[in-house]
Amino acid sequence: MGGAEGGDFTNAVIEMECVGTPHGLLADLLAVERKLGRVRTGVYSPRTCDLDLLLWGDERVESTDLIVPHPRLAERRFVLIPLAELAAGIVHPLLNHRISELLSECPDPLKVWRLTDPRIERSL
Repeated sequence: MGGAEGGDFTNAVIEMECVGTPHGLLADLLAVERKLGRVRTGVYSPRTCDLDLLLWGDERVESTDLIVPHPRLAERRFVLIPLAELAAGIVHPLLNHRISELLSECPDPLKVWRLTDPRIERSL
């Protein structure tokens, strides 16, 4: 990812099965961030690690500490590109569009590269 405040960064999306609740997974994600040295100094400040819960199946969660689907998921090409590679046909529970459609309509101007080989960057 390039051109963002705080400098370039690497992003990935994973799919997993989880036993528990979205809030339980969020607590686990925050614990991993802390173990990796994450210190929260500002919303868009540089960080060692940032783990987000993007989707929880087709469920919606809205509380003071967690909103799912992630509220800015459809605005970020660096999220939509790897998510579309993993699950292009999944329908966003609020926007009722497939991930592939959200990617094709995404207005995000920031540059995203795919690392196909650790030594080579390829522009998308």
